[in-house]
Amino acid sequence: MFITCQKAVIFILEYLVTVNYRKRESDMKVGIASNDEHSIANHFGRTKGFIIAELLEGEVKSKEYRLNNFTHHSHQETHEHQGGHNHSHNSILSALKDCEVVISRGMGKRIYDDLREANIEAMITDIAGVDEAITAYLTGTLVDNPEKGCVH
Repeated sequence: MFITCQKAVIFILEYLVTVNYRKRESDMKVGIASNDEHSIANHFGRTKGFIIAELLEGEVKSKEYRLNNFTHHSHQETHEHQGGHNHSHNSILSALKDCEVVISRGMGKRIYDDLREANIEAMITDIAGVDEAITAYLTGTLVDNPEKGCVH
């Protein structure tokens, strides 16, 4: 019985890895928060813009830079929330709806959860470079650190 369960678990894990690999091989877009188009921003909502990398067959097909004119934090020096945090994330979700994945070095729990609810994979990484993060994502080694997100 144990060997049968162990084989079933191995089969499921191999299947999930294969599905995840195929996902990275298909045409998709990844949004990366960046202030300078080279490094990953420390905070998703306060970034100056987003690099949108279109991936095809495990390689970067194209990149574009979208200015962040859709979050109310993007032009603020401080990030204070008086009382509740009741603003909507609809504009950022709409602006990044063509992305299957978004990557930042930090983001609030609400936007992290809202992205995932909108079927956009949110990832908080320790990697500083945009190209390094894309490579890590493509190879399946990009680690998501949701515990490093800030609580709003």
